[in-house]
Amino acid sequence: MIHYDSCVTQQTTIVLESVPLGMQWPTIDPFLFCVHHLDHYPAGNAAAGPVGSLAGRNIGSDFGGKDGWSMYHGDVVPGFPAHPHRGFETVTYVRQGLIDHSDSLGAAARFGKGDTQWLTAGAGIVHSEMFPLLDQGNPNPTELFQIWVNLPRSRKMAPPTFSMRWANEQPLLNDGMSVRIVAGSLGGLSAPAAPPDSWAADIDNEFAIFELRGEPHTAIELPAASAGVERMLYVFEGSGSVSGEPLTNMTGNRLRATVSAHIVSGGDGLNALVLQSRPIGEPVAQHGPFVMNTRDELAKAFEDYRRTQFGDWPWKRQDPVHNEEGHGIEGPIRFARHPNGRVSTPTQP
Repeated sequence: MIHYDSCVTQQTTIVLESVPLGMQWPTIDPFLFCVHHLDHYPAGNAAAGPVGSLAGRNIGSDFGGKDGWSMYHGDVVPGFPAHPHRGFETVTYVRQGLIDHSDSLGAAARFGKGDTQWLTAGAGIVHSEMFPLLDQGNPNPTELFQIWVNLPRSRKMAPPTFSMRWANEQPLLNDGMSVRIVAGSLGGLSAPAAPPDSWAADIDNEFAIFELRGEPHTAIELPAASAGVERMLYVFEGSGSVSGEPLTNMTGNRLRATVSAHIVSGGDGLNALVLQSRPIGEPVAQHGPFVMNTRDELAKAFEDYRRTQFGDWPWKRQDPVHNEEGHGIEGPIRFARHPNGRVSTPTQP
């Protein structure tokens, strides 16, 4: 998380700062982390992994992007095998491809194609996120955002919760540009309510996650937010302008949130992500998968995980893909099995 200087010299400037984007993007409180995964995976094999040799890759920690894709921490299927979290939330929004989620609550999901998974780690959870390559005859492009959202001190030890938001439940505003409302409200449309312990659950925090897709020479207006709210606009494809100021490809732009933002795409279109919220404003102590307020609390998180593993891991593998109960690698069926056993799908929430 990057802390920016709030002082500006020209009160008319809407872009307060612009920074280049790498794989991991700079964020503002309460957002701890934002990463854009775009992998051009080849056809899949019978195990839902990539066809061909994995030679030349640092298997178990492959972030190199060789041939346009990475295995990450997977050694058969790309992705992130079982790992713990405490003290924050993960919001995973998928533009292309599919993700297989499994966790220590017993929840499981196969989601993608505009779906969002929202996981409140709270006091502690272990989960895995694998990228099964289901199409054995064609490439398997996979694109997603994972966003880490801090929890305030009073909620860091809340019970962990799992929730799914199917694409058809997340409003799509078509007003010039199209805007997928992953969190928050825009143009009279609102995303599903955030989990109860989330910073996003309090409407006074004006929390929002918007994905913008603009064909060439289209526009959208983001209304002004209240004093104290922060807003970041990440342009990850194309170019354009915001209230007359240029937006260039692969830049993160901290905007003055208290004035409306008139965003116009250029001749090459514009794809962007907006993160907005009132800051939590508390100390952040972070080490790897744990985010607390003090170093002593971090030490306690590691001690608790070593002692309890944050509950049982009910899966046979550390990197499960969902080939049971009819949700198999034979077809891209999206589903969520909740900790209480309830199964939901995009057509049956």
